[in-house]
Amino acid sequence: MMKRSLLCALMITVAAVPADAANLVKTYSYFAIGGRTLEDIEKQLAKHGPQVKSTGSRHPGATQMAFTTRVSYASQPGSCRIADAVVTVKVKVILPEWRRPRRADADVRLFWDTLSADIKRHEDRHVEIAKNHARALEDALKATYPRKDCDAAKAKAAEITAAELARHDQDQVRFDRVEGVNFESRILRLLRYRMQRIESGQLPPPA
Repeated sequence: MMKRSLLCALMITVAAVPADAANLVKTYSYFAIGGRTLEDIEKQLAKHGPQVKSTGSRHPGATQMAFTTRVSYASQPGSCRIADAVVTVKVKVILPEWRRPRRADADVRLFWDTLSADIKRHEDRHVEIAKNHARALEDALKATYPRKDCDAAKAKAAEITAAELARHDQDQVRFDRVEGVNFESRILRLLRYRMQRIESGQLPPPA
């Protein structure tokens, strides 16, 4: 899920990643949870997970996003065009970190390994969606035709930006909706897959 704050950040790492056209600046932040059983972990995530401002509810992971657009213009008598556009999307991915008890059951460790990997995959997909829309925004701005003056060119740039960010928001909401519907079946499928790989020796048992 997207948005707001976390309760306790244990570690932050920052990486700048080129995204073909647009720029991506990605930050990871972790919040601690405890618990010995699956029910304990679920309660800890519900209590300490990042809170989404739009719903007020907490989630097991989150991605905060901010788009910044720098546009330069070139003018001549009677026309003005967008000379260049650079879009940067800054994201902070917030993930849980389980402070695992020494004697946690193997089944609980297996479930956590599966769940935490799925949470990270989910948030990384949010980042990918944002990156794709940042690239689309850059392309759309650079492809605009000259306008009669720079005020008109700036107005067109603002219109294009608003439309692309609206599409971005819709895609993020759509992704969350689909993921929510498929959550239980996806986790069960991933658990079965991990168990098969452990039994075949392709993966080590949960530590």
